[in-house]
Amino acid sequence: MPQLILLAIVGIVAYVGYRAFIREAERVSARLRRAEQEAKTKAAGTLVKDPATGEYRVAKD
Repeated sequence: MPQLILLAIVGIVAYVGYRAFIREAERVSARLRRAEQEAKTKAAGTLVKDPATGEYRVAKD
């Protein structure tokens, strides 16, 4: 029985680690796509509109 509990814990940890890896990979992919688009258009940054003030600012990573 302890082996089954240990196997379940290892499975849960592996699943959580996999989800964290996928989330980080998606974040990095989005950052690279944005950097490629900026390089293509020769822009100094991506502007995003601040909803509170209505002003445009350079996007932060």
